[in-house]
Amino acid sequence: MKNRSIIPILLSFIFILSSCAEGPNKAGMGATGGAAGGALLGQAIGHNTEATLIGAVAGGLIGYIIGNEMDKYDRQQLNHSYERGVSGQTNAWRNPDNGNSYQVTPQPAYSNPKTQQPCRQAEIQSVIDGRQETVYTTACRDNDGHWQLQN
Repeated sequence: MKNRSIIPILLSFIFILSSCAEGPNKAGMGATGGAAGGALLGQAIGHNTEATLIGAVAGGLIGYIIGNEMDKYDRQQLNHSYERGVSGQTNAWRNPDNGNSYQVTPQPAYSNPKTQQPCRQAEIQSVIDGRQETVYTTACRDNDGHWQLQN
């Protein structure tokens, strides 16, 4: 019975994030993708509704942070870090348009056991409007060769 009460909350959360994703809102799109990925990961790890909800919230927050602050230039740099970055070595850049700076330290690539896609974990440190943020995330290469953040 307890699990059934959490499902509407999860669905409401995802619906709210979906409505934020309409239009050119990068934060909403990032949050929606992060919530979906986090929910799947939470379910896979915890095998229960509570883990799914926690994964959705955590993934949504990470997606929001990254989607809100990164523009096309930053995403290209991030993709380059995942694609060509040397494991354990930091790649850094400063966005010439907004002054935000990023440091990405990718880890060795591995094959996702379920999808067989190449994946890499990375630490992303950013300085946005003078605030430093650190996010630990995983990206997997999609069929088009682009790295997609998983959580």
